[in-house]
Amino acid sequence: MRESAQQRQARIAELVRARGVARIADLADELAVSVVTVRRDVEDLAHRGEVRRGHGVARSLRPVPQESPAEGDAVAMIVPERNTYLTEAVQGAREAAEKAGLRVELRIAAGDGGAEREAVRQALDGGACGLLLSPHWRTRAEETDADHTWLSALEVPVVLVERRPARTSAIYPLDCVRTDHAYGVHLALEHLVVLGHRRIVLAARDDSPTARVIRDEFAAQTAARGLAAGCRTILSSRAAGPDPAAAEPDPADPVDLVDAVREAGATAVLIHSDMDALMLVQRLQAAGIDVPGRCSVVAYNDVVADMGPVPLTAVAPPKAELGRIGFGLLLRRLDTARQGLRPAATRHMELLPGLVVRESTAPPAAP
Repeated sequence: MRESAQQRQARIAELVRARGVARIADLADELAVSVVTVRRDVEDLAHRGEVRRGHGVARSLRPVPQESPAEGDAVAMIVPERNTYLTEAVQGAREAAEKAGLRVELRIAAGDGGAEREAVRQALDGGACGLLLSPHWRTRAEETDADHTWLSALEVPVVLVERRPARTSAIYPLDCVRTDHAYGVHLALEHLVVLGHRRIVLAARDDSPTARVIRDEFAAQTAARGLAAGCRTILSSRAAGPDPAAAEPDPADPVDLVDAVREAGATAVLIHSDMDALMLVQRLQAAGIDVPGRCSVVAYNDVVADMGPVPLTAVAPPKAELGRIGFGLLLRRLDTARQGLRPAATRHMELLPGLVVRESTAPPAAP
């Protein structure tokens, strides 16, 4: 005798209560009905307050803390060590995963070569069903010329977060989400130019894809504005280069920011990243260069830019949204695979940053 909708919903509610979380597709298989039917039953149960709906899952209103998630209920997020910038992205991914009945397992890749590959291996050995990955790619060669075939050959879906591979790379067909940092540089320069600044120093890192985009775009955009002669780029610190352990200084190594501002007659500075910005602002002020009276400052990242003695105007990438969208791309791949559907088209997504204006920028002082 065929089971009634009321009986079927009672069984679904009992299964969800027992497990804490149950996938719609799994319930459909167990009950020998369609996914559409189970989804409709879960909607009815949620409306009556018996379960809570998630993306592709039904969750119990009475969590079962004693039970850890089963194998395959976790995705791994792998980020470089000492990268505070991605903390909000991790949080965004975790929040999105919880709504879907999954959890994010965070793994840190050390700065030495091969660390990301080892972190991926450990995550897969631990049963991760998918990966959110932010490779360090300290040098341009690591980003564009290294052999990434091992990553493209993984049997679980991978989404790159705040990274976009080169078109010639084996991993170009992977989904990715990143900030449009070219637009971030535009926002900073537009703000400073509108205030009247024409001589601007970029003090930037040079040890990540984000840093390289910022440096390249600063050169291109100041040239396009006819400002190249009055603008220059330096490293924000000796440790901000691709090889911080280099014994011999390179000609591109940092010139002291105070000297750079004085030599260029600069009235404004764009600094990547926030931590470097806070330290360099202290150095400017110690040298008697008032911020913003003598020199305006724009930070890049907006992680701690508002916490210094002078709250800093900052370019603010949508860090939490990077994590949420990255997880959404991964979940899309997982759902497609579970349903046996044809793989969806690859998505390369860019999110626009914003500019938060605070107390560190003002029109240049009169000569």
